[in-house]
Amino acid sequence: MAWWNHPARASTRALGQVGEAAAVRFLRRRGLVILARNLRSRLGEIDLLAQDGRTLVFVEVKARRGVPGDPPEAAVDSRKRARLIRLALGYLAARRLGERACRFDVVGVSLDEAGRVTDVRHLRHAFDLDGGTS
Repeated sequence: MAWWNHPARASTRALGQVGEAAAVRFLRRRGLVILARNLRSRLGEIDLLAQDGRTLVFVEVKARRGVPGDPPEAAVDSRKRARLIRLALGYLAARRLGERACRFDVVGVSLDEAGRVTDVRHLRHAFDLDGGTS
């Protein structure tokens, strides 16, 4: 079986889609406008691009199912932050947005074993362009 068709990968992809949908609903209820989902480049993917007033918001969504311990958003480590920063800078440069106000948010979504959303946490300004947490 090819790695991209493996059942575990399909399950992870479905979990991510449920998490993203929950994050979109959550952010919209808080007044953010979702501009794009799953922005891909050769460097990777930005889960959500949103606008909060005049601020462009790059959103990383992390979803976990029924796992006690660290919350899903704890999975955004320094390597992931660095990659998200590179992706955001590439996005801004490609669209000639220069000095546009932007921030990085993380949304953690917890699901029960049946895949139902049990909790959504929004970390505004989760980290800065230098990769440090706010």
